[in-house]
Amino acid sequence: MGDFDLSSSFIPSLHKPSSLLPTARHRESLLYLIETFPVTIVVGQTGSGKTTQIPQYLDQAGWCADGKIIAVTQPRRVAATTVATRVAEEMRCILGQEVGYSIRFEDLTSAATRIKFLTDGLLLREALIDPLLSRYSVIMVDEAHERSLSSDVLLGVLKKIRKRRPDLRVVVSSATLQAEDFLRFFVGDSADHGGTGSEIGGSVGRIISLEGRMYPVDIHYLEQPAEDYVERAVKTVFDIHSNEPDGDILMFLTGREEINTVIELIADRAGSLHAKAQSIMPLPLYAGLTTEQQIYVFEPSPENTRKVIVATNIAEASVTIDGIVYVIDCGYVKLRAYNPTTGIETLTATPVSKASATQRAGRAGRTKPGKCYRLYTEQAYTTLDEATIPEIQRSNLAPVILQLKALGIDNIARFDYPTPPPAELVIRALELLYSLSALDDYAKLTKPLGMRMAELAVEPMMAKVLLSASAFGCLSEMLSIAAMTSLQGAVWFYHDGSKETTESARRKFAVEEGDHLTLLNVYQAFVTKGKKEAKWCRDNYLNFKSMTRAVSIRNQLTRYLERFGVRIDDLSASKDVLRAGGPDKAEQIRRCLTTGFFAHAARMQPDGTFRTVSGGTALHAHPSSLMFNRKADWVVFHEVMETGNKTFIREVTKIEKGWLVEYAPDYYQVKR
Repeated sequence: MGDFDLSSSFIPSLHKPSSLLPTARHRESLLYLIETFPVTIVVGQTGSGKTTQIPQYLDQAGWCADGKIIAVTQPRRVAATTVATRVAEEMRCILGQEVGYSIRFEDLTSAATRIKFLTDGLLLREALIDPLLSRYSVIMVDEAHERSLSSDVLLGVLKKIRKRRPDLRVVVSSATLQAEDFLRFFVGDSADHGGTGSEIGGSVGRIISLEGRMYPVDIHYLEQPAEDYVERAVKTVFDIHSNEPDGDILMFLTGREEINTVIELIADRAGSLHAKAQSIMPLPLYAGLTTEQQIYVFEPSPENTRKVIVATNIAEASVTIDGIVYVIDCGYVKLRAYNPTTGIETLTATPVSKASATQRAGRAGRTKPGKCYRLYTEQAYTTLDEATIPEIQRSNLAPVILQLKALGIDNIARFDYPTPPPAELVIRALELLYSLSALDDYAKLTKPLGMRMAELAVEPMMAKVLLSASAFGCLSEMLSIAAMTSLQGAVWFYHDGSKETTESARRKFAVEEGDHLTLLNVYQAFVTKGKKEAKWCRDNYLNFKSMTRAVSIRNQLTRYLERFGVRIDDLSASKDVLRAGGPDKAEQIRRCLTTGFFAHAARMQPDGTFRTVSGGTALHAHPSSLMFNRKADWVVFHEVMETGNKTFIREVTKIEKGWLVEYAPDYYQVKR
């Protein structure tokens, strides 16, 4: 009875005191190394406190004197926002004041900011304006072992900057496997090559290890391979829920569509649970969610409720969610894979690496002993690759090369990458940038087009479209389309479980020529009717938060263009643009799209699939596209994704074949 009284009068703290985190024991040695050496490699398990504590130690030790800032880069937006929120709480300041974050299209910092969390891509953008990143005294590159495209390039840029700025301190946080590689990379050309082990760094740097607090995790494998891991994952949730003690569940899947399916399945089946049983609350976590939607996941579970967080690999390393005791690992991850022959970059579900599988399992042992259920056999585990291939070796490099050129790094081949990209990918990227007129015959950035494309916060193809739009008299419309496509499909949502009603709601906005013009209609309607009342969005199955974000992104893109001196004559938003401008307006928009997306052109085949000009893979219009089951001769598309054994194209718009040769003569020639 005594225990019962205690628990009714005490409630557990939400935050562990930072003095209990492993990092705290290493505080003095960490500060000594950062003071003494230009580069410090920090090895620490997720949960050791490195991301939240090291910036605070540096601030307390005076690294923000004279108005300097400490930058902490993250590979993902969700990590930058959640970690900044946490550190602001710990420092008892308002987020955006002493502690802030900056992600694409969202900046929450001020003149008072001393610790700034941002995505690595955004810090690279800052280098366009301030090539030596002179505002920063310390730059910490977090989760560098994930080897994202931007973090690899950022490391190369920091290595260059370090030669000109001996005062700059670089802290790289990494998983165990790669720490020595990162240190060797920074020692590289310096005269001081040191020896082996702790001697590698010489006077350049050192590696410090912070052991994380890990409880044992029991790993369970399937006896037989699962036919359908989505179905098996849901079954596993209910097995855990019926047979295992309290504790939240974290499930790893590959993408938004799978996550939404699983959440619906769990919600449906949860209804039939025994009334007295603990209830179950499924929550999604993936990159396309708004910041507010992502924050729900970190809230403690309501009483008598088990949280099931259904996530992509975003939850593998970047963020720590308290209360997780069980992990369900589907064994796959969606990776970008660029095919230089077809010029198409797909998101493809691929088996995880052993390093990723270990990271995933480790999420279960944070607060007490946990269990990890792998939805594959132990035999399958033994065949996995040791580590994931760095993104730079499998991505479309056009955005990276555009940025490097804008940073004044003209000799792309000689640039110091932690892992050099394959020549074939570099050549394709240069070809694409040349045909977009971003590079001249000498592979130099064109002025002003190439420079402006590098500065715009959208991918090169869309940047070209925005910068060409004035000439077609459709800049205002293109800004709205660019803002809508950057939502990555999070425009619609399903409620009442009925896809048919959603479909008919979407048809209200449909424009025969395709998805881009339909998105424009949706945007215009939202600005005139839905902005003031969320009910209008709900009635039309539109995601109010996403639409509000589109308005803010459009405003930021407008500001970029105004900075370049481009005039934007906004149509009064109340008109239905396409009908106001007549068929000519719609044609101008489609022509304008072709100037940027010509490399993503495809022709419809008699069987209803599409093929690119090089004739490679069969492409299918995504079921969410207006071109699904419709006739069109030639189209351009925004993105490609693979699901199961099919390759889908999204955001598809009809074009005329002749426009390809007209707007991309360096890319397409008509066969004589």
